[in-house]
Amino acid sequence: MIIQDKTERLFTLQTRNTTYQFKADRNGVLLHTYYGPRIQGGDLSRLIRFADRGFSPNPNEVGDNRAYSLDTLPQEYSGSGAGDFRLSSLELELPDGSCVADLRYVDARQQSGKYTLEGLPAFFGSDSDADTLVVTLEDTAAQVRVELFYGVFEAYDLITRAVRIVNCGDTPVRLRRAASLCLDFPSANLDFITFDGGHVKERKPNRTHLRPGVQSVGSVRGISSHQHNPFVMLCQPGADEEHGICYGAALLYSGNFEAAVERCQFEDARLTMGIHPFHFCWKLEPGQVFTAPEAALVCSPAGFGQMSRQFHRAIRAHLLRDVWANRRKPVLVNSWEAFYFDYDHNRLLQLAKESAALGTELFVLDDGWFGHRDSDTSSLGDWWPNEEKLPGGLGALSKEINELGMEFGLWIEPEMVSENSRLYEEHPDWVLNPTGRPCTRGRCQLVLDYTREEVRDYIFHALQKVMDSANIAYLKWDMNRALTQVWSAALPSDRQGEVYHRYVLGVYDLLERVRQVNPNTLIEGCSGGGGRFDMGMLYYTPQIWCSDNTDAIDRLTIQYGTSFAYPPSTMGAHVSAVPNEQTGRSTPLETRGTVALSGTFGYEMVLGSLSDEEKALVVQQIAAYKESYDLIQTGDYYRLTAPSPDGAPTAWLHVSPDRRSALLCVVAGQTHAGPPFRLLKLQGLDPALQYRLTGDDTPWPGDVLMQAGYPLPMLNEYQSLRLWLKAE
Repeated sequence: MIIQDKTERLFTLQTRNTTYQFKADRNGVLLHTYYGPRIQGGDLSRLIRFADRGFSPNPNEVGDNRAYSLDTLPQEYSGSGAGDFRLSSLELELPDGSCVADLRYVDARQQSGKYTLEGLPAFFGSDSDADTLVVTLEDTAAQVRVELFYGVFEAYDLITRAVRIVNCGDTPVRLRRAASLCLDFPSANLDFITFDGGHVKERKPNRTHLRPGVQSVGSVRGISSHQHNPFVMLCQPGADEEHGICYGAALLYSGNFEAAVERCQFEDARLTMGIHPFHFCWKLEPGQVFTAPEAALVCSPAGFGQMSRQFHRAIRAHLLRDVWANRRKPVLVNSWEAFYFDYDHNRLLQLAKESAALGTELFVLDDGWFGHRDSDTSSLGDWWPNEEKLPGGLGALSKEINELGMEFGLWIEPEMVSENSRLYEEHPDWVLNPTGRPCTRGRCQLVLDYTREEVRDYIFHALQKVMDSANIAYLKWDMNRALTQVWSAALPSDRQGEVYHRYVLGVYDLLERVRQVNPNTLIEGCSGGGGRFDMGMLYYTPQIWCSDNTDAIDRLTIQYGTSFAYPPSTMGAHVSAVPNEQTGRSTPLETRGTVALSGTFGYEMVLGSLSDEEKALVVQQIAAYKESYDLIQTGDYYRLTAPSPDGAPTAWLHVSPDRRSALLCVVAGQTHAGPPFRLLKLQGLDPALQYRLTGDDTPWPGDVLMQAGYPLPMLNEYQSLRLWLKAE
């Protein structure tokens, strides 16, 4: 709900549990007054105080009033060069060489439904579940207009923000920074939580108290990255899963980003989030518009868990465009860890037959099917089947797979090209690389210049020819290197600062074209696993391979960190062979299944090589997946314990929306002598209901399970436990 007081130029955004408010003051400065637990309202600008602060300059319109300074006021969208020395949201380079951005309020308009962003991902909503507010600011001297978009999803406590910048003058203006989000806090007594790591160790939570100065995370790799995720949290120092105020902020963007928070001199704080300013310079011609990516905010007055569940619900209902949203996704088997590049038609068909006999429903052919690709040194860009491996091509293979009762899926990596390929021989200028400079390779491959329409057209038509040749129900869209030598032959020298962003827009454009022409094909995103796991990519690929690390114990930490913003239904998670490829660790097949079941489920192994006992367990796992699918994909997710190196079990709970059923999952850590007895307190149940647990004839009251706890049995090292709770 959006409440406007046009006389006072006061704007209040109310959600079910939170309130967000800002106001244009007498000087036209848009002041941020409040964001937190829901309150009745009123003009909260009375909370803002004024004082003469040394070295904090005063704008011209206040005359000799030394108590009014942009450097001390909480602002809704900060400028630069005009007296506010904190983190800036907008940085301009004007025709005269000056770099001042000083914005003032012009007007506001409100509409039912959710705004859209051309060429960019965004949460979507109808007139019945979302509202939009657009506030216009202007720097009259620079002749630049800024439109701040606010989307309000009341039921989800979700507020989205986006920015459009318009050059209203008659000469070009350069954007050096265009943040999507600026959020000021009256107190800097906050913890900053980021989700960091690297390839095969993504999204581990890191929590630090705000120190004086700027703390930031970001990516300059051309992708959102394995190293830092474009989702961060700020919270009260004592906040945990069930208690304390916390704020989650996500950027719906799959390229270079920066999330920065500054603890300022007067013990307040500012968070900004948007496209990373590294090598960013956008030339805005007269009349042109630049649109910054969308940011999404959830404030939880009741700890991290509530924040996560609100994000999960909003993402599932208003971000994912999942072609299988109304039917169960099939259990897949992927050929990669089974064969790598070493396969032919017969080996693939044998794997499919063995897998189908155990109940798998989707066969995914991974890397190695195209050009003359027998290793990762060739053929990217040559998107036609290798008929030496696959006589009759993909059509013949998919037909035989379908006759087994399975659907057929395919791996692709369309943003890349190998130097050893026909495409590169014909179009060496189609890669990102400055003229005359040696190439930098990653995984023996170069990056195609997706800023160029002709490149995207070529790849689209090549891929569509493949899609038309076979019955392909699923695509795994991979991207296996960071961007370097970022220069486009198609752009003049004064626009090279646009290449990083134009590349991301090109990826989004091609993904949308593929989706539109193949509406029944599910696309799973991947970038060496979780290198591009962000809400922007989820708009185009409603599930993403969570990590190339399939070790069940490492996956506990990866999936735990991922769950703070992203629902289990988006996490690609499979059972792989042991010893594990990445860690060399061996864990029980039952445990590998328990971990993978809390995501999209499948296998990466030669299932036919399993023992009869293991095959029987695979059949049971697939049955458990089918039974628990709706609960895991649409229910609420509770993190009961965090992964720990001290041997304590990792536990999580899926609860149905009506709270009448739940699935408890527990995985033991390393075994140590003399382990303690453990009581596990559950969450999210109905305290008035009685629940029957798997294997227990005596019902448990919901309040007992939540307040007193459930006595965990002694578990062996890496052993798992999966218990159903069903209300009587």
